[in-house]
Amino acid sequence: MKTSELLETLHHYPNHHLQYVLPDGGMIPIHAHITEVGRVDKTFLDCGATVRKVSTLSLQAWVADDVDHRFTAGKLALVIDRAASIIGADDLPVEIEYEDGLISQFPVESIAPSSDVLLFHLGTKHTDCLAKEICLPPAREDGSNDEGSCCSGPGCC
Repeated sequence: MKTSELLETLHHYPNHHLQYVLPDGGMIPIHAHITEVGRVDKTFLDCGATVRKVSTLSLQAWVADDVDHRFTAGKLALVIDRAASIIGADDLPVEIEYEDGLISQFPVESIAPSSDVLLFHLGTKHTDCLAKEICLPPAREDGSNDEGSCCSGPGCC
């Protein structure tokens, strides 16, 4: 989900509470509220020596002892609108950052209204080699790979 779609949904359902559905079907407690809204920029060198940049809109969900606390869609839209100078004009992918033993980042896959709640369906992130054409050994005609080190190719770091 991108920032523009998130904001459109939040503005359309301003009085709905927010509920986050984890990839395993579990839920972040309904009294969680967003404590940070920010743009996260990551610039890195991949294993094929290509410089890459990834940017996201990060929303940090925090659960306190105050179980009566509720955060509405309208309030989140207001906070995001106030952070416009930080977020910039890019239509960024949206992630929820949440701590439950470990701090994890979950991409928002979709949002669906359900009575007075907006259900944020969260996905998972995975690691990947971004330079497979350089780093992975070529496939043989029989479908197996040539033996060798991932970093033995000419472009690998």
